[in-house]
Amino acid sequence: MAEPLRLFVLAGEASGDRIGADLVQRLQRRTPLSLSGVGGPELEAEGLTSLFPMENLSVMGWSDVLRRLPLLLWRVRQTANAIIRQRPDVVVLIDSQVFVEAVAKRVRRAGERVPMLLYVAPSVWAWRPERAAKLKPLFDEVLAVLPFEPKVMTELGGPPTSYVGHPALARFPMRPVQPERGPLLLLPGSREGELRRHLPLMREAATLLQAHPRITGFIVPTLSSLADRLRAEVATWPMRVEVVAGEDRSAAFAAAYAAFAVSGTISFELAMSGVPMVVTYVADAQQAKRAASIGRPVRIALPNIILGREVVPELQFVDPRAERSLAPLGALLDDPEAVGTQVAAFHELRALMQKGAPEAPLVDPAERVLAYADQRPLIGS
Repeated sequence: MAEPLRLFVLAGEASGDRIGADLVQRLQRRTPLSLSGVGGPELEAEGLTSLFPMENLSVMGWSDVLRRLPLLLWRVRQTANAIIRQRPDVVVLIDSQVFVEAVAKRVRRAGERVPMLLYVAPSVWAWRPERAAKLKPLFDEVLAVLPFEPKVMTELGGPPTSYVGHPALARFPMRPVQPERGPLLLLPGSREGELRRHLPLMREAATLLQAHPRITGFIVPTLSSLADRLRAEVATWPMRVEVVAGEDRSAAFAAAYAAFAVSGTISFELAMSGVPMVVTYVADAQQAKRAASIGRPVRIALPNIILGREVVPELQFVDPRAERSLAPLGALLDDPEAVGTQVAAFHELRALMQKGAPEAPLVDPAERVLAYADQRPLIGS
């Protein structure tokens, strides 16, 4: 029996936890594995004992970071020290860009040359392209989940980058048909800051659309850890809203007529399922200032970003209390042709994700991780 591959993996939020669990499953089919690091329920189900609760890292926006800064700095030191002490065969740090970069810097300053891979590329194509070159001394390779990112990272002088696809391709099969009526999914996010800023907007949308003829009700698919908190929240709303978690999320995706979702991984998961949507984001003051400094519109919906055109309507706000227009959401529900156009684009997106770009075809993330491990016999060899 081969010596186990000692893998240190870190995920700071639910989407990264799912990516990490998918990677671990792929590796376990190829080689014995010894896990350490930080993760949530998905990685813990694969055998990880987390150094600390993953929720400590689930922040979004500068206001959230400042509230937790002492804790985050402590967790950076704790994570880096664990890597230095354990000297694993390979380190995979997933998303949570600011945190994992701080960890990588601390490890490299200590002189550790353990192979470190960044799983999920930072959005250097949208924000601060100079970050790409700064990653090169820190990471041996970037595992990108968007097919155009390897080319962009090369052009910007970043680390070697491979396109490895996204676990949502397998987790979320495309629906065979679009229902004529069904629930509207409300997806306010999972981080505390996201919930605080987006739940009032979701309530307003439900209030305006509760009598729409195509909408049979409202469902909030969420994480099991947030279900009770969100049930208490929606109990105060003036209409009935169902909160579901676990396997019931899949049933909600299958039944939904459309979705109103915060930007992020969820917009990709909806697209892979064939659920039409409008995507929104309520920024904090610092995020809004940074967006304004770009001097050009920045897309926030992953289907739009990947396809390079606006397939999904986007609603971006700064103040969740400000008067706003939810007209694009009503317009989508009123227009079956617009719904069909979105679904056709999602099929195009799925085909692209399954193949990759000509210069960066799809590769297995487990193979990229194993390329940095010591040579060892694989199971069955």
